[in-house]
Amino acid sequence: MAKGTQLTGRQKAAILLITLGPEVSAQVFKHLRDDEIEQLTLEIANVRKVDGGEKEMILSEFHQICVAQEYITQGGITYAKEILEKALGSQRALDILNRLTATLQVRPFDFARKAEPSQILNFIQNENSQTIALVLSYLQPDQSSAVLSSLPQEKQAEVARRIALMDSTSPEIISQVERVLEQKLSATVTQDYTNAGGIEAIVQILNGVDRGTERTILDSLEIQDPELAEEIKKRMFVFEDIVNLDNRSIQRIVRDIETADLQLALKVASEEVRESIFRNMSKRMAETFKEEMEYMGPVRLRDVEEAQTRIVATIRKLEEAGEIIIARGGGDDIIV
Repeated sequence: MAKGTQLTGRQKAAILLITLGPEVSAQVFKHLRDDEIEQLTLEIANVRKVDGGEKEMILSEFHQICVAQEYITQGGITYAKEILEKALGSQRALDILNRLTATLQVRPFDFARKAEPSQILNFIQNENSQTIALVLSYLQPDQSSAVLSSLPQEKQAEVARRIALMDSTSPEIISQVERVLEQKLSATVTQDYTNAGGIEAIVQILNGVDRGTERTILDSLEIQDPELAEEIKKRMFVFEDIVNLDNRSIQRIVRDIETADLQLALKVASEEVRESIFRNMSKRMAETFKEEMEYMGPVRLRDVEEAQTRIVATIRKLEEAGEIIIARGGGDDIIV
């Protein structure tokens, strides 16, 4: 294996994944293309031995790039450079930013992420639904949620539908819309080709709106596009979100779901999720439950995912019936 700076980016990525372990690496692979997975798998297979010094060097470089990326997200490249120079000195800051910006693209409408939702609403509320959807797709979810909640009801569902169905948009169109907002907000923007929109984007946005707005949008979508509405609803609350529920709601869920489903679902759940569940069982029940899980043996991932889906469906039914509360962004959902 090459040493130090002689390592290629792919070799560094392979060593990083080896260092992070199989569970974390599996999660990373979910976000890669098939060809990237093949290339990295081959690179990992070719690694014979990695000394401690190489691991430390690659982990340090990875951490520095993550920190720099976070600074850029918060305040742009200039802000990141200023913070990194203060922390690491001019030369190291420059090295890190050079490595990062080799592949970095600043997302469209970056300037708008520093604006108040009310300002954004004033500038886009009279635009057509497609333009509003485009802008909201690139903003922070909490900003988009606030703007979507403030739109007229007759426009909310159409904007939500367009976000969900959005794939990629040409840089020319993005640039045209950016220029209008740029003039109004007096900021500098950088064009890129980043894809935005899609199911995940609208799910993040809807998770931040108040329950009334969510119901209005989903009810309208069920009429316009039932399949899309169902797909959105399936992703609105995921199994791991159980940790965000209050204890009384978790206790009710434990009573209503099948023990076998819960045992399967917890098989690959995080420690935080497990603790949330066990904390809301009696001591004896939790001990018995853990013993039965230990004797369960290997299970298929598909069976685990299906069990988690059934549990999420039960949670959604309980919420719709008013039996439990899933806290969201609106004031109506404050738990007292």
